[in-house]
Amino acid sequence: MKIAKKLFAATVAFAAIGGAAFAQEDQVQSYAHPTLFGTQSQVLVDGDATYQVGGQILKTKNRLGVKNKCDVYVDSWSKDLLKLIKETQEKANYSENMFNPKMPILRSELAVVLAEGLNAKSTKDAEYSDVNSNYWAKSWINSATESGLMIGYPSGAFKPDQPITKAEVFATIAKQINYTHGTEAPVYEGKAMKYIPEWAYEATNEVIASGLLKYVPNQNKVINSEYLSKEQVANLVGALKKNYSYSQNLANASQAKSAACSKKCLTSLKIKLLDRLSAKASNVGDAFTAKTTEAVTVNGKSFPVGSIVRGEVIEVERPGLDNKTGSIKVKFNKIKNLENNCEVELPSSIASASVDDVKNPNFVARLLGFPFTGAARVAGVAGRSAASIANVAANGVEKFGDEIGNTFVETLTLHPGRGMASAGNSIVTVGKGIYDTAKIVVSGTFGVLYELGDEITYVLIPSLSNSSSLNPNEELTIVF
Repeated sequence: MKIAKKLFAATVAFAAIGGAAFAQEDQVQSYAHPTLFGTQSQVLVDGDATYQVGGQILKTKNRLGVKNKCDVYVDSWSKDLLKLIKETQEKANYSENMFNPKMPILRSELAVVLAEGLNAKSTKDAEYSDVNSNYWAKSWINSATESGLMIGYPSGAFKPDQPITKAEVFATIAKQINYTHGTEAPVYEGKAMKYIPEWAYEATNEVIASGLLKYVPNQNKVINSEYLSKEQVANLVGALKKNYSYSQNLANASQAKSAACSKKCLTSLKIKLLDRLSAKASNVGDAFTAKTTEAVTVNGKSFPVGSIVRGEVIEVERPGLDNKTGSIKVKFNKIKNLENNCEVELPSSIASASVDDVKNPNFVARLLGFPFTGAARVAGVAGRSAASIANVAANGVEKFGDEIGNTFVETLTLHPGRGMASAGNSIVTVGKGIYDTAKIVVSGTFGVLYELGDEITYVLIPSLSNSSSLNPNEELTIVF
């Protein structure tokens, strides 16, 4: 019996490992149902991103909140970018500097951040004496320099592996914005900004005036260190993307080259949803559509008002006792021009997202949907409770049989003490099975009542669950 159990466990483990190996990236579905003891919790995750321990849901790291919807998330641009740099360096066996997001950013890494952050693309190959054709960041260096975001040295070198100072980073960022600033020694948060030479006073004051620095982690190091870390610069440029209104305050004609790049490269997508997504009812892999409410250009292609945007749900956490609203994470995949059937992929990461016009489904729609969603939620908890009871019973019967068998074997082989211990264990197994079954019944009953109350609350006061849902006709602004 025990051998059979081990073989069964090994089979289940092998199947689980195989399933994880084929799971899609970022897919997480957490069934944290509102039961008293978590007896009906189930979790489907990818291989290394999210899992459940003791009833606690540990979420994926790359999350960016959607403004006005605090439990709706999209991919975080800055964190994904750091991952991209790390993986590219590892793939190229780049060993001059082991990747550490806390270490000073290099010129090559800044080129990646800027090119990705402003969607700069290269059409020709830049020639630098110290950047060979196999250099890990060559294409990004080409894009950053051709777009005027960075320049090389008069000697013909780029010095890709050289750390870039905080002052140089500020001078680069200042080219992309236009804020009123002073020429005095820069002061930030009431403290003098250290390691800023006089030539960088104006640029630093302009970056400070823009308010972008408040999004940069470790403010003390922003003020006192000579260098910014890779993580800090990624967040700084991410904030530049997020504050997309900067495109209306770009530098004047003397900076037209950089300004033109920024206007061309910035992608601000305004859409109106056609489907409803919610932590209560959506599942990982659910597709949704939206229509553009303003014309937009993506990857050089024009898309008029009414173009179709397609996306999918990539993470769900059901509402529960610890998180009453639950949460969802969505991804925007493609945009299609219905006039000519032109379709392109949208950028994978997002700088910012906001719901500009929050809507609630009307009362009649909520009322008509209630019998179906309510019944489904109740059936889900009841079904998982029944399955849990069956599992407890099956395991208990198996263990009880093993222990009774051991009682006879040990007693008749002249080990009566061990036989009595096995008999006692069989009684404990029965008691534990009764206790676990009673706990599941109480827990499941509570879950059913909770789900019914939650559904009724949604019908009467939908705004209470609006933070974890996206509704039809809600208007969003997505900045890539």
